[in-house]
Amino acid sequence: MKWQDVLADYSSYLLLERGLSKHSIQAYSNDIKKLINYLQSHNIKVSPLEIDREHIHQFIYETAQVVSPRTQSRIISGLRSFFDYLVFEGHRNDNPTSLLETPKIGRKLPDTLSTEEIDLLLSQIDLSHPQGERNRTMLETLYGCGLRVSELIHLKISDLFFKEGFIRVIGKGNKQRFIPINETNQRYINTYVSQIRNHSNLKKGEEDILFLNRRGNRLTRNMVFMILKELVVKSGIAKKISPHTLRHSFATHLLENGADLRSIQQMLGHESITTTEIYVHLDRKYLRKMVEKYHPRAKK
Repeated sequence: MKWQDVLADYSSYLLLERGLSKHSIQAYSNDIKKLINYLQSHNIKVSPLEIDREHIHQFIYETAQVVSPRTQSRIISGLRSFFDYLVFEGHRNDNPTSLLETPKIGRKLPDTLSTEEIDLLLSQIDLSHPQGERNRTMLETLYGCGLRVSELIHLKISDLFFKEGFIRVIGKGNKQRFIPINETNQRYINTYVSQIRNHSNLKKGEEDILFLNRRGNRLTRNMVFMILKELVVKSGIAKKISPHTLRHSFATHLLENGADLRSIQQMLGHESITTTEIYVHLDRKYLRKMVEKYHPRAKK
């Protein structure tokens, strides 16, 4: 059994069985390719069924010399998932990564923007430009609904339920969720659709996609990144900002204004509440308010 054949089968499994995005599948595949490259560079001729714990340990040891602990931890996780798949399919009886210890890494707190910084960022958009209205609407939707960039570029007109005040999003693992959308955001979308999008030359297959480029195709992740990067430079905000920063800001601002973690978890589409709890660390005032509000000794 050859590495490339198994890797192709594994990628199909991630797509069809686990419903992962192409971006996530590429990330998993890259981790396996690193191992394959290591074996080839050291002239180690073992198949995915023959490779043992010692080979994996040596690969991880050499990798640790050139990557950060966080990257090392991600690679180990990717390898563990790959060999779990081989065990699940009955190709192996054991997972050679089972005894690997992942490096201890601190919890990385996401960058966020204040409401003033978000307003400053949006004020840099040239609304006289043909794509200005679209760009403002996109960023308002990222921030107003806490979307991932992959969710934004796949958002459809048929996913808009403005009468009920929600949009439908297909998130990680092909899971569907409904997110409230405020009236201001609805107005921006309606204006964009009626004044800009309706005059676009729609490409076949893109008729239902909400956000389109000048050629009538859906936007790419990179294009959204580039649009935001240009606005960051214009605004002079000295922070590392990506589309995900607006998602983090959405969650943080909800928390600061009294929203509960369970509601935020549902809106973000987090499978585990522990993922959402990272936002508590961004604003310790939240913890103090919870004690003051709910602890019997704190009440007057």
